[in-house]
Amino acid sequence: MCRIERYLFVNLSQPSYEYDVNSIVKAFYPDRQVKVLTTESKVLWEEYREVKADPEKAKACEEIQVEFSPEGATVRMNVEGKAPECFGAEYRWECEDKAEEYKAGFKAFLYKTLESHVGRSLPWGNLTGIRPTKIAYGLLEEGREAPEIKAYMMDKYFVSEEKALLSIDIAGRERELLSKIHYQDGYSLYIGIPFCPTTCLYCSFTSFPIAAYRKKVDAYLDCLIREMEYVSKKYHDKTLDTVYVGGGTPTTLEPEQLEKLLSALEKYFDLSKLLEFTVEAGRADSITPEKLRVLKKHGVSRISVNPQTMKQETLDVIGRKASVAQVLEAYRIARKEGFDNVNMDLILGLPGETEEDVQHTIDEVVRLAPDSLTVHSLAIKRASKLSEWIREHGITALSNTDETMRIAAEGAKRLGMQPYYLYRQKNMSGNFENVGYAVPGKYGIYNILIMEEVQTILALGAGCISKRVYPDGRIERSDSIKDVSLYIEKIDEMIERKERLLSEEA
Repeated sequence: MCRIERYLFVNLSQPSYEYDVNSIVKAFYPDRQVKVLTTESKVLWEEYREVKADPEKAKACEEIQVEFSPEGATVRMNVEGKAPECFGAEYRWECEDKAEEYKAGFKAFLYKTLESHVGRSLPWGNLTGIRPTKIAYGLLEEGREAPEIKAYMMDKYFVSEEKALLSIDIAGRERELLSKIHYQDGYSLYIGIPFCPTTCLYCSFTSFPIAAYRKKVDAYLDCLIREMEYVSKKYHDKTLDTVYVGGGTPTTLEPEQLEKLLSALEKYFDLSKLLEFTVEAGRADSITPEKLRVLKKHGVSRISVNPQTMKQETLDVIGRKASVAQVLEAYRIARKEGFDNVNMDLILGLPGETEEDVQHTIDEVVRLAPDSLTVHSLAIKRASKLSEWIREHGITALSNTDETMRIAAEGAKRLGMQPYYLYRQKNMSGNFENVGYAVPGKYGIYNILIMEEVQTILALGAGCISKRVYPDGRIERSDSIKDVSLYIEKIDEMIERKERLLSEEA
């Protein structure tokens, strides 16, 4: 039986900052369905009226009113059964860009209002749609010192001291690692394999069940190879720095299909200057010695064996068919086949997991001693089955805390790892972050590149997005159709999209 959803409608007096408002309010009220209403929100207003007309739903409906004026804003809170409160603030400008200054002032005001009303702060303050390390990275490039950057992030965005220092530490490491990258005369390549053994509860990536799509795989690979041929000719005079084969689960391919894919890659591209060649093997139930030998034969330098958790009961709940025993065996095989750069992904905040469960997972990972560890805070995606699960069980069944994040960080430290990249997503459990840790020399360079957007990345395959970075920092994108069958059918159009992207004058 589904629970009655708790709605929180935010009524803006004019269409302004809807994304930022939704992100900040949702961070403080993760258990609510946050809906931002404006004069242009016809569908949402219909939903609002339907909720208010239903006696049961209306009881769980709360509201926030935001009134804008040229001088400032007023927020009226009617949330959590508290007596309605009204807050107001004026903004004065000391720079020419009044619109941007107004937005910054409003975000700060809204954050402090909610912080006061709820009685707690957020680890990343009011940062929305901005990668924290990008701020620190840019200020380091300007020659700013760490104390000044820390003060800036804490004062402007209300970021905690701990998170500000983490951002600065990672940004400094990123600058050092990216010093070897060919920014203007180089690029990186992403190859998407959108097939998985099964779809996990939390997943919203483009993936299709391999059992149902097995007969389409060869045709899909043929289309990938056509994209390879096109890109190799278009960028024949540029240096290929990194290759990342992701998904989905690339190792759902059979050994001969992996051979076909990687042989084509070697045929069309000069891989002699590669700094990194990653294949995200991922699911342990798709890894075999034969497949790993194919990867090794073709020079793959980095792979992932991703448990997500070492608690079998959780794996059963999230529908991840790769058991703990299979993870251990896949890791053993990878080491036996000679892979000396193995990553493991973990997710904190999975259904029903406690701090003790996270400690058990970390202890098991430390015992295995991978070369890098990517710690994800569970992100609740609307397109995933997890959203439906939450409606049935409640969001309180998901718990990510300062302590679980500390446990993971401490585990990485026990392995001699350093944090080297960080990013945040909307609706992350506990309003925390994803952090990549690695032992020195085993950092995932592609992971930094995709986050910092400082180099062109060409993405091949269904559901992939290419990003062209221009010398002035401008970024243009080109996406591919998500549906595998349509991608195969319209492969000529996919190549034409890349032609438009890559032929545009800088």
